[in-house]
Amino acid sequence: MAAYGGWTGKTLRVNLSTGKIAVEDTIAKYKDYLGGTGVGYKVLWDEVPAGTKAFDEANKIIFGVGPLTGTGAPCGGRTSITTIFPTVWPVELVGTGHMGGHWGAELKYAGWDNVIIEGKASKPVYIAIMDDKVEIRDASHLWGNGIYRATDAICQEMGPETQVAAIGQAGENLVRLSTVMNSYSHSAGGVGGVLGSKNLKAIAVKGTGSVRIAGDRKAWKELNQFILSILGANNQHVVPSTPQPWAEYWDPGVRWTARKGLYWGAANPPVETGECRPEDLNRIGYRTMKATFDLGPLAERYTVRMGGCASCPIRCYVHIDVPSVEDKYGVSRYAANTCVGWGARSFFKSFPDGSRGMTSIEAAVLGKHLADDYGVWCNYGLLQREFQWAYYNGLIKANVPEKEYNSIPWDKYEKGDPEFLNEIYRRIAFKVGELGVAFGEGSGRLAERWKFPPEYFKNPTLAYWKLGHPKHHSPEDAGQTGVLINMMYNRDSQCHSHSNFTRNGLPLEVKQKIAAKLWGEPGAVDNVNDCKPMNMGKARMAAWAVFRKELHDSLTLCNWMWPLVASPLKSRGYEGDNTLEAQLYSLATGDQKDVNELDLVGERIFNLHRALTIRDMGTVDMRNRHDTAPDWVFDYPADKQPFTPGHYKMDRADIELGKDMLYEVLGWDKKTGAPTRATYERLGLKDVADKLAATGLLP
Repeated sequence: MAAYGGWTGKTLRVNLSTGKIAVEDTIAKYKDYLGGTGVGYKVLWDEVPAGTKAFDEANKIIFGVGPLTGTGAPCGGRTSITTIFPTVWPVELVGTGHMGGHWGAELKYAGWDNVIIEGKASKPVYIAIMDDKVEIRDASHLWGNGIYRATDAICQEMGPETQVAAIGQAGENLVRLSTVMNSYSHSAGGVGGVLGSKNLKAIAVKGTGSVRIAGDRKAWKELNQFILSILGANNQHVVPSTPQPWAEYWDPGVRWTARKGLYWGAANPPVETGECRPEDLNRIGYRTMKATFDLGPLAERYTVRMGGCASCPIRCYVHIDVPSVEDKYGVSRYAANTCVGWGARSFFKSFPDGSRGMTSIEAAVLGKHLADDYGVWCNYGLLQREFQWAYYNGLIKANVPEKEYNSIPWDKYEKGDPEFLNEIYRRIAFKVGELGVAFGEGSGRLAERWKFPPEYFKNPTLAYWKLGHPKHHSPEDAGQTGVLINMMYNRDSQCHSHSNFTRNGLPLEVKQKIAAKLWGEPGAVDNVNDCKPMNMGKARMAAWAVFRKELHDSLTLCNWMWPLVASPLKSRGYEGDNTLEAQLYSLATGDQKDVNELDLVGERIFNLHRALTIRDMGTVDMRNRHDTAPDWVFDYPADKQPFTPGHYKMDRADIELGKDMLYEVLGWDKKTGAPTRATYERLGLKDVADKLAATGLLP
């Protein structure tokens, strides 16, 4: 182990059935898979039988961090939680939830790279990790409580600096739409029920160690300073959202929202976000004033500050103080969240004072507390969208028994009264009645259970995708590239590599110059809502995006920020640096890899994900059985033709061509969309090819 930095060298394995706690050598067993999702996929492939379901005792769940977590590498605070994913429909397949916060770094400080959980406890327990000391502790006194109270209680037992990843009542009750959460708001969606199925309330970590860097410290510091110099704002947006004296370009859609006259209004005294020139590295944390971006202009007066995850200078988490929610609804006036974490507002069609008025903010804060305490996952907003659609299209009334239906305060719902959120979240978390059970199952099972009509699957406002998950940066961001990436995964793709670049705010001609260097064709990137026909550059961009996603989820780095291939610096022609992940990895670990060598590791991890999906679906025909898109991708808007400006309607034949091109880039069989033996063996996965061949699942 002394030859490497970055890793601690130890992976923790806890068998809840037997109570056995074991230590494995990370380097000997998992080095070629880095950490995070790489280790998760490896464990599932080697140890979980084909056909295992999410809540089966045979399923395993892996909390993984990589060699960059805990090193101070910018935006290196993520944790990947990999398992057979509960919401995938109709066949439960591999998936990963991702959480930020400080839990992952604390795990490294305690001396561990990964935690593998197997078996099922006979009663509620939690795992206490205190450096080398690991205990399975009774959690009977915690069971039935929300995440907030469980976290507080564990911190009282282990110390206030403890980082706790816990489930709420939703996870305990095996609600498929449930989360694992740390730091009261940093959550991994969809995996909470797996912990509940194992009677595992939480994993709590307290570490007093550090992470060794193998390379020269001066070089490490200089590399980190360079990375800071080319960082943008949240989602790697590299221009401001308003015209500013220093900026050549601006784009109202980006998250670089800082400007003169915009304040953290609830700070004491108020703090002006101000002019954040790219060269002023001390003001990176002011760039992303996300309260007004997420909640509207009124949120400025309630913003205390921006926060975030371990070793992240971007600070995309909004910390607000809204006294009225405490007075009206009895929840804390203080809340911290970001993006869809505020999305409880979307249950409602309207509010009495408008979509961005005070009622909307109150709904966001109340909903945040309810969802995060119960541990209910919104499935990236699809839960709220389909609830609203089902209500106004009569599906709830048609499927919920009359007595139950009449017990629900629909008058509050129609008036846009946030109090209604208490009702819906409680029912989902505790599986109360048909409504609570159905909406906790996830989109695919809900649609099947209630026999949603064909028009549901053609509705782009619902943004339903093929296996019961929402689109996540697909055609609306990057045309065919986004569609192809969404086809590759079993849940929403959690991939921002392509969308961060496409929507970074730079003019098309600048992005196309960078694209030509990265993917061989300027036309690899189009303007948003002005898609041109498929080309090999888009296929290479899609492959690059998923390789980098898997690298980020395994190293672990934040894919909401990485990769940094564009920058805010005119002096660099707005180029970033495509080799930074490899430079960080090489310096941290001492295992020297250039960009192509490290991308090959990302490709290996991605192909193992594909192999797991093939194995558990029991078919080699991924092209027709898995890599599909819903009708709205091709049919909406009805009066427009593909490749005309103003929309993101796709062409079916063009997407089939896109599959051919992507499979060619990946070295996969074009007829089936499955990796070939030659590809598996090129990536060091001969054993995977042999096992698939033995079951007739190799093309």
